[in-house]
Amino acid sequence: MDAAVTNDPLAAYRIAGEPFYQPSGDELELFSAAHAHRLPLILKGPTGCGKTRFVEHMAWRLQRPLITVACHEDLNAGDLIGRWLLDGDGTRWQDGPLTLAARYGAICYLDELVEARANTTVVIHPLTDTRRMLPLAPCNEIVHAHRDFQLVISYNPSPSVREMKASTRQRFCAMEFSYPDATREAEIVAHESGLDAERAAAITLFGLRTRRLQSAGLEEGASTRMLVRAAVLVRQGLSLTAACRLAMVDALSDEAGVHEALLAALDAAF
Repeated sequence: MDAAVTNDPLAAYRIAGEPFYQPSGDELELFSAAHAHRLPLILKGPTGCGKTRFVEHMAWRLQRPLITVACHEDLNAGDLIGRWLLDGDGTRWQDGPLTLAARYGAICYLDELVEARANTTVVIHPLTDTRRMLPLAPCNEIVHAHRDFQLVISYNPSPSVREMKASTRQRFCAMEFSYPDATREAEIVAHESGLDAERAAAITLFGLRTRRLQSAGLEEGASTRMLVRAAVLVRQGLSLTAACRLAMVDALSDEAGVHEALLAALDAAF
């Protein structure tokens, strides 16, 4: 292996091939402008609408390594900044993903940050203002962010999700994401699954029907990710009805009335 690669602490986070992404507006230009000044960014939008794929695509386009953290309710500040480890040679400090990105200059993407514990949010604040530093209290060090470091976070501003504090939100620029229009979304479904355009369009139209049920008690309609899964199942040999029920209808809700409405929409669609 090339010595330059072995000495690159971010080698594992460099994206070799172009991740497919279908733009729906000027999001490529907006992200590039923010990245030029390493401004912190919030990506807001419903689950499965393409936020993560967009970040992967932009990291590839800008030729920057990307460190992604899927946030969850048990994630704390130590999981991001790092911790002391004990091995045969004694104790050693191991950088967490946020510290690694700040120290060496990667894009750090914290997916669904509001799902993490409250102290996790506080630890990113010094990185999002003019200080651009990360205090590591456990090892008495202050990491001054590399000039190529950029912080990107995402969240789904849904009534069922904890609201992001204004003190955090106002530190970021923000980009709003939604599902693509039906034609573009059908193209994405066909490309990602390998299914023919006609059946991909039929699955997409059913997905749109589920989103219209949000006013009837459904928390969220089918995501683009769900549509792609249904298309993959159709390629596997399932009928459109069976694939959409498996990938969407039975996964979207357990509430009896909502589930019946989804089944009725499925029956009407196919």
